[in-house]
Amino acid sequence: MARQLEIRGRRYRVLSEPHGPGWKAYVVEVQDDGSSDHVGIQATAETRTGADDAAERKLRRLLMAN
Repeated sequence: MARQLEIRGRRYRVLSEPHGPGWKAYVVEVQDDGSSDHVGIQATAETRTGADDAAERKLRRLLMAN
């Protein structure tokens, strides 16, 4: 199941999948029409939660910088 976030009025999903011995997560922005666009953020970790958390932190840092 994807982690769903709403930040500054925009909707995002953190999607994760097995990657070698660990997990890889990436972020997509969800549009009003249901389509999605890759944000360009990826993270890896030993656990799914770790990868999801790292991807979410990267997204929040990116949005704070803008």
